[in-house]
Amino acid sequence: MKISVYIIAFNEAEKIRDCINSVLWADEIVVADSHSTDGTTEIAHELGAKIIHIPFQGYGSLRNQAIKHCSGEWILSLDSDERCTDKVRDEILELINNPPLDIYKIPRINFFMGKWIKFSGWYPNYRQPQLFKNGKMIYSMEQVHEGFVNKSNKEIGYLNNHIWQFPFKDTEQLIHKANRYSSLGVSKLQERGKTGSVLKAFLHGSWSFFKHYILKLGFLDGGPGFVIAFGNFEGTFYRYIKLSEAQKKCTPPKVKKITKSST
Repeated sequence: MKISVYIIAFNEAEKIRDCINSVLWADEIVVADSHSTDGTTEIAHELGAKIIHIPFQGYGSLRNQAIKHCSGEWILSLDSDERCTDKVRDEILELINNPPLDIYKIPRINFFMGKWIKFSGWYPNYRQPQLFKNGKMIYSMEQVHEGFVNKSNKEIGYLNNHIWQFPFKDTEQLIHKANRYSSLGVSKLQERGKTGSVLKAFLHGSWSFFKHYILKLGFLDGGPGFVIAFGNFEGTFYRYIKLSEAQKKCTPPKVKKITKSST
């Protein structure tokens, strides 16, 4: 069975080499790049990946276009901040030779602020299924936090071994992602008929902090757990603030021409 790996990327020169190196065992590596300017595609080309340039119109659209360029019977989805491990490789190669199912989720373990995160809702940190037969799954078209459509008549399976994820190089990247994802998330809230306000932003943000720090045991991750919970507060808070701005169409008053007084 031939397996293709697709990797979505935009200005990921610091991460793309290790990402591709972790899947050199695959039959085909496709990098779906949204016109990077930092050398990402040059590094990917050097490592033998096939480069596809796709303008960014949301993550759902990007992923659907990426899988169209995969020729393998099986597809592994990997983001540029994720790393396959030898244990995951071995499990995948054994599985696809006699697969009982068509679609599988893969657990992820995150490294943040110098430690592996075991709580905070980050482990096991599943996203959409990452291993699937070509043609058995597509993604929904949300701008961010996109879902998936199961085109198989079988249930979803789970791999036993986890891949590594390095979500943020530093706090600056965490803040940048919270800002970007909060902007992309506004359209999703609008589609669900939500309304925004400062009070709603605070309440939803506070709930997100409580959920990650208390209910998901983020306090057991120490300082990083608090930062993760606070980052979720910020991302949720600003998403509702940006929704409120979009709905109120906050624009400054027009300035009229002021000339010298005739008196």
